[in-house]
Amino acid sequence: MISNLDRYRKDLDALIATGERLEMSIQSESIPEQFHQALAKAIGGKAKALIKQLLPDRLADFVRHYEKPKHRKDITYENYRIEDFLQGLHITRGWDKQKVAGPDAAIPHFQQQLAILNGVKQCFESSLFDNRQLVQADLFDSELKAAKELAKQKFTRAAGALAGVVLERHLGEVCEKHNLRIAKKAPTISDYNNSLKEAEVIDVTQWRFIQHLADIRNLCDHDKRTEPTAAQVDDMIAGVAKTIKTVF
Repeated sequence: MISNLDRYRKDLDALIATGERLEMSIQSESIPEQFHQALAKAIGGKAKALIKQLLPDRLADFVRHYEKPKHRKDITYENYRIEDFLQGLHITRGWDKQKVAGPDAAIPHFQQQLAILNGVKQCFESSLFDNRQLVQADLFDSELKAAKELAKQKFTRAAGALAGVVLERHLGEVCEKHNLRIAKKAPTISDYNNSLKEAEVIDVTQWRFIQHLADIRNLCDHDKRTEPTAAQVDDMIAGVAKTIKTVF
């Protein structure tokens, strides 16, 4: 099922793509009839509804670039609007028909409308990322609480393994945020840690600390000959909690 967020993203992408095509149409005026129909549709209720929902502070500005000023006494290049263009207005002065304003005066206004739509998209994507981060943080906190409870019940290996999963997921999110790509299909904590150090997202001290946590995680997950101690697992849980709050 398509969510409202997905629907908004799809509508925004469609509007921006349409806007870019319409901007070229204004400048060329090669297909005026089709252009007028497309522009009227693009700046209709759909665009206003999206801006009102996602970036309401810019709605009045968006409308201002389209509508003719209510108290306009005469038409100049400065107060010419998209609505004038749609009506085909060409303003001249004097017997020699000196041009005052014409369709080209609408271009800056349309460009501003397109910029507002792009701003809506950026705001939308940013809010989605922030919401995802909040949800992820809550999930990590819950999993660390579960790890602490396992450790309290003396299930040290399971507690360390769970804390390791939290750390690995968090470092993966940080790498994604910084557009760091790792070739391996199943990256480990060490892979993420090395990538972050190479990109200078973390310093050497942080890298060593995370690598120490990775070593404990490996002890819990893979080394069946040596049992992790309660102190090691407690240190790891505390270290993961610190890392998810300081490495981002």
